[in-house]
Amino acid sequence: MPIDASLASWLSLSQIPGLGNKGLRRLLQVFGSPEAVLNASISSLSQHTRPVVAQAIVKGLDESLFDLVAAWLDDPLNRILSLADAEYPQFLLNTADPPLLLYVKGRLDLLNAPALAIVGSRNATAQGKRNAEAFARAASSVGLCIVSGMAQGIDTAAHQGGLLDIGSSIAVVGTGLDKVYPAANRELAHRLAQEGTIISEFPLGTPPLAANFPRRNRIISGLSLGCLVVEASLQSGSLITARMALEQGRDVFAIPGSIHSPQSKGCHTLIKQGAKLAECAQDILEELGCRATHLPADIAHEHPLFGHLGFDPIDSESLAQRSGLTIGELSAILLQLELDGHVASLPGGLYQRIT
Repeated sequence: MPIDASLASWLSLSQIPGLGNKGLRRLLQVFGSPEAVLNASISSLSQHTRPVVAQAIVKGLDESLFDLVAAWLDDPLNRILSLADAEYPQFLLNTADPPLLLYVKGRLDLLNAPALAIVGSRNATAQGKRNAEAFARAASSVGLCIVSGMAQGIDTAAHQGGLLDIGSSIAVVGTGLDKVYPAANRELAHRLAQEGTIISEFPLGTPPLAANFPRRNRIISGLSLGCLVVEASLQSGSLITARMALEQGRDVFAIPGSIHSPQSKGCHTLIKQGAKLAECAQDILEELGCRATHLPADIAHEHPLFGHLGFDPIDSESLAQRSGLTIGELSAILLQLELDGHVASLPGGLYQRIT
């Protein structure tokens, strides 16, 4: 697909070394449009940006750099939106640092739909992933689009839950949209492109650079009415998303967990700092003014042993005393519950209920 003159101007400015979002917004305020910026003289530009940047703008870019973009736009699923486009997500537009360009693959209508961000640990527990999917599906059932970052763990589960109902899901990625990262999520990426949306502010060909992933978090929160953190350690990038959500005036929610779990520490810290505690999806939906039409059935089937096995770790001898079972009987039951994903086996011969 040929690139029109307006998009070519946006693409040219977005790739000027050293200019950046804030610098370009400043130039747009002065000159009025990307075309006017590109046609300005070095002396005029140098009054509002560094001389080396002014020189790069006047020099322009080799149009052959647009060949990759033109070929990518041949796919009807693909679009590039600038700040001036009517389809640009308005909720994101009203944040402090909206991307100048959004590369979009999939449904444009989801970009302006009411949304909930769900984020959390890449190294999520089985229960954390189940919670993420269940909360996402409940929110999607009332028309909230689920926004996350397509990382493994909580993000993946959140997207899967969103895709199960009418709200569907948006993935905000830290690479160019001609790449899939992580590779393990290739099937999920294909489904999102067909049934949901994948977006990025990074040009085609951008590899998975570590610095880009924290930066994309402002888009995840900026698209959303609120942000739910499901599991997070104290060093988790999810806390960056939560902080950005607060700065953008969004509601922040966190699911509490075991005091013994490192993956709960970040959520507990957020709750101490004022995040809203979420014990069920309805806590979030009511806060955001939504009402669930149906909630997913509880995935955990009650077992008599659960009356004696709590969410804090316990050794098998103590559990045998509580339940009246022999060690042999107990071991067989615990093994089956572990295989079914309801119990976790911990170091030191301890067991913990996780559903």
